[in-house]
Amino acid sequence: MSTAASPQSSIRAGIGCILVGIFSLTLSDGLAKWLGAFYSPIQLLFLRALIALPLITTVVLCLGGHRALRTRHIGVHLLRGALNVVSAACFYLGLTMLPLAETTAIAFCAPLFVTAISVVFLGEKVSTGGWLAIFVGFAGVMVIVRPSSGSMQWAALLPLATALGYAVMMVSAKRINARESMFTTMFYIVFGQLVFASLPLAFVWKPVEWAHLPGFIGIAICSTAGLGLITQAFRIAPASAVAPFDYFGLISAGLLGWFFWNEIPDIWFYVGALTIAASGIYVALSNERRK
Repeated sequence: MSTAASPQSSIRAGIGCILVGIFSLTLSDGLAKWLGAFYSPIQLLFLRALIALPLITTVVLCLGGHRALRTRHIGVHLLRGALNVVSAACFYLGLTMLPLAETTAIAFCAPLFVTAISVVFLGEKVSTGGWLAIFVGFAGVMVIVRPSSGSMQWAALLPLATALGYAVMMVSAKRINARESMFTTMFYIVFGQLVFASLPLAFVWKPVEWAHLPGFIGIAICSTAGLGLITQAFRIAPASAVAPFDYFGLISAGLLGWFFWNEIPDIWFYVGALTIAASGIYVALSNERRK
């Protein structure tokens, strides 16, 4: 997929990619919450990559041939693979201890980390209004989590670690040459995940039940598509423009948690979610107008 486009169309395409990618990851997270009651996070990640790798390899070879597997940034890809395993393992473990919506909400500190990292290391510019909107969005996350409510136990540090690792992983996508296709990036995300998840696998392996196999396949497909689309979003558009749309996952996670686990969010969850969504839309529109 070409990444060369006008600034405005790149921002629109980036927003579209991140919305679809976040929804795909939410579905994957729901399946991981279910399977996390039976298997360790490392085993979930290993099987997710093991199932996804043949699929993504077939897609890459069909659409781009063997050239699509070539990269000049193998070090960056491997770093992102390691970050992916650590971040996802923390998140999966958090899912077994906290409600889906709450775990997702804490992890959505990531856009704040992304913006700070992109400003410091990539030299991106964010307006004063944009910074204010991002901090308002962070306040919306705090409204949902409410640190004084007792829910901020040590398990809340797990999705927080996920947020930091995710931010570094997404910003590092800027170090990958724009000529590399989205499918190439997706291949190396899955390849790196398989490599690094296999290292501690012998200590946590448990035989897989046949009834759980469709869940593993769903995790593989949804997570791979989600990460690939989100990575593409950060490659083709400024990080400060697309990062706030991560917050779309708050809504989808809340609905999924209610539907399958009867996790009913209170009124403060909706107040926080609306605050976060409003700040994200403001940041994206202000960046597009400035460009």
